[in-house]
Formats: sequence, C-alpha cells, structure tokens
Amino acid sequence: MKKKKVLVAMSGGVDSSVAALLLQRQGYEVGGATFELFDGCNEDNAGDAKRVCEKLGIPHYLFNYREIFAKRVLDYFVETYAAGATPNPCIACNRNIKFGKFLEDADRLGYEYISTGHYASVRFDAQSGLYQLWRSAQERKDQSYVLYHLTQAQLSRLILPIESYTKDEVRAIAAAAGLPVASKSDSQDICFVPDGDYVSFIERYTGNACVPGDYLDETGKVIGRHKGVLHYTIGQRKGLGVSFGRHRFVSRLDPKFNTVTLSDESAVFSDTLLAEDLRMIAPDGAGAPFAAQAKIRYAHKPAPAEVYPLEDGRVQVRFEAPQRAATKGQAIVFYDGNRVLGGATIV
Repeated sequence: MKKKKVLVAMSGGVDSSVAALLLQRQGYEVGGATFELFDGCNEDNAGDAKRVCEKLGIPHYLFNYREIFAKRVLDYFVETYAAGATPNPCIACNRNIKFGKFLEDADRLGYEYISTGHYASVRFDAQSGLYQLWRSAQERKDQSYVLYHLTQAQLSRLILPIESYTKDEVRAIAAAAGLPVASKSDSQDICFVPDGDYVSFIERYTGNACVPGDYLDETGKVIGRHKGVLHYTIGQRKGLGVSFGRHRFVSRLDPKFNTVTLSDESAVFSDTLLAEDLRMIAPDGAGAPFAAQAKIRYAHKPAPAEVYPLEDGRVQVRFEAPQRAATKGQAIVFYDGNRVLGGATIV
C-alpha cells in the first residue's frame, strides 16, 4: 500500500522536528521544508532543520519566500503600526505563507498533506461533514488563536501531531531519537525582530525616524511630550517617560496628528468592539448572531460575548463584562468551549 505523503514546515526548532519524527513513525512518507523569509534570516535554523532531516532520512527542501514575506508580512507590519494599530505578524505569516504559498509548493511536489509544529488540534466531525479546529490539550502552549483563519480546504490537508504533548515530552522524544535540536531553546520574539526593538526595525525598514509629539489628556490639552507614536500601545502605563503624579494609561493613538492620549485606566475598558474580515471555520449559520467566548489577544483569557455579524465581513462584539485594552489590528478569536469558531481583526 502506497504511503500518504506529508510535507512538514520545519523551522529548525524542536516542535516541528518532533512533528516530522512522529509522522514518520505513523507511517507517512515525510519531507521537510524550511523557509527563507528575509535577508539575514537565521541560517542556523535552516542548517538545524537539514540535520534533522538527514537524521530521519527524509528529503529537505529550502523555499525562497522573501518576496511574498516582504509584501504580506513586513509591509503589513510596518503599515499597521504607521496607522496607529498593533499588527500580529504571526497570523499574517500563517495566512499567507504557511497555509498559502507553502501549501501550493506541497501540491507542486506531490504531497497530499502539510504539517507544522503548532499546538492545536484538527478534528473531523462526521455528523456535519466538516473539519474543526480545537485548542491544544496543553492550555499553556495552545496556539489556536493564530490559526483561526484556516479554511475547510486547508484543515482537510493539515496534520498537527504534537498537539497533545507537553513541551517536556516533546524534548524527551527528540532526545531519545537523537535529534540534534532536542535542547534548543524556543524562539520568543518576532522572527524578523529578534531583539524585540520593533521601533528600530521600522525606522530601518522605512528609512524614517520616529518623530516625537504631544501627550494629550482626555480634554485634548497638551500635558507632555512623547517619543513617537510607534513606541506606544493601547493600555500601556509603563515607559511613558513623564511623571504625571498619578497613573495614566494610553487610551488613543493618532498617527495623523502624532498625538498620544493618556487617561485613567477606566478609559481603556470597553464592553463592545468592532472587527472586520470575519473568517468562520464552519460556513453554516453565516450572518446569524451567536454566543462565544472571545479572546482579544494571544494571552487574553476568553470572555463571554455576543457576536453580531454586520455588512462586508464586519462584526460587532458585545462582552458580558468590559474588557481591558482591545487594540486595533489585533485578532479577536471566537471559541465554543475549546473549539475555534473563527475570528476577525479589531478596528
């Protein structure tokens, strides 16, 4: 019987390496692929992925995605910040690269499935005939938030083999198999901003220096000077650089006039928000209001809400209790318990 073929997106880290190992043990014909995303991309990661593939005896491919990454991720990242919003580049990369261009290249090479090292679960519901996305059994590692946009066609071809393992178990599997990345540390920052200084990155990328401007209070009165809108995000209290005698929080960013409004903390709480570009994993019931637990950023605890679809893929979300610092540009993801329903982008 011919083996089913799966191409694994291999970053050179332990998660994707163990994903490839587990799939090989499950009887798949496995290949590994590493992406070249930007100039200065860590060559050590590609080398580590290649060494893992050699250890497993599987082919290793190197895909040059610099052009699409620059257009769909880097430009988006810079433009979103310039508009006074906060982007999520991992979601943009997943949507356009890992589950876009990569899937096309898997097709080209004759692979039926793709796989990644994400902590989440794909399930097929026989009753509805639809694929579902579920949170990982490992709540602390769950990455379903950045996968809410996946379509039925993409889910039908995606295998996520490490979703039920703890990180310690993943490392132990890698060590027992002699994989050279077993003890490799996890990457914590945005891959193209490894030092975490996204403002300096944007300045280098655009060639434009961040311009200082005015802090405003709730009435529009100037109360100080800020370092530049790029340095701030909604809800921020620390790092303002000015003492006001009481705690103040960033409540509004206006890049057009280069102002940052500071308010009491109550101003950064809201029980409603508007989002656009709604993506629902299951197409049934589109257009009808629904109840969900809504998560407004990666580390946010899902909160009960009612979701009201509007026109042109927009939704209005009303929370049972006010939520802190809903931020333009971030994703809001809807859950039914541990099952992902879909999501949208906060505006």
